[in-house]
Amino acid sequence: MAGIVALEPSGENLNRETSIVFEIMASMKHVDGENKGDITLYALSTCAWCKKTKKLLRDLGVDYKFIDVDLLEDDEREEVLSEIKCSQSNFPITVINNKCIVGYDEHKIREAIARA
Repeated sequence: MAGIVALEPSGENLNRETSIVFEIMASMKHVDGENKGDITLYALSTCAWCKKTKKLLRDLGVDYKFIDVDLLEDDEREEVLSEIKCSQSNFPITVINNKCIVGYDEHKIREAIARA
């Protein structure tokens, strides 16, 4: 079964913006699986569709990262939302090799992973 681990930043004497980025990286979780490229899921911890998307990715056995945006501190949340180009208010957001899928769309997710 795939394991989930926190990604840990390293470094000293970081400025405020860099510190926020490293805090976000520390909040990002990684699920081991088959490498199908860069897959990142932006989710909300209480969102049923987000949970369903996590389950789909696990069932597909792919390697991916995810972050529950609602569990971030204010500065971190603002930084993450500013980085997401396709939506800042609808979740889940699945980014597969720079292709953004907003909402739970099993067909689009499967299709994007199959192309990888």
